[in-house]
Amino acid sequence: MKKIIEQSELTCPECGYKETLTMPLDACLWFHECSNCHTLLKPHSGDCCVFCSYGSVPCPPIQHLRTSKQAGGCCRG
Repeated sequence: MKKIIEQSELTCPECGYKETLTMPLDACLWFHECSNCHTLLKPHSGDCCVFCSYGSVPCPPIQHLRTSKQAGGCCRG
């Protein structure tokens, strides 16, 4: 199994500011306030979290699903 990447670089769509964050391993982050311009980032329609929408790598639950070739999405119970 491929190692889960725990850090992702978020890029703010408003100001372009980039910040590297450690992602939760077992949950999605639905909102994040840009540290530069204070825009509240929300996932795009169809994405489960801000890392999947604005990050350099998707969240750990999605990474796990992709490496295990399971169907479905994360954060859905």
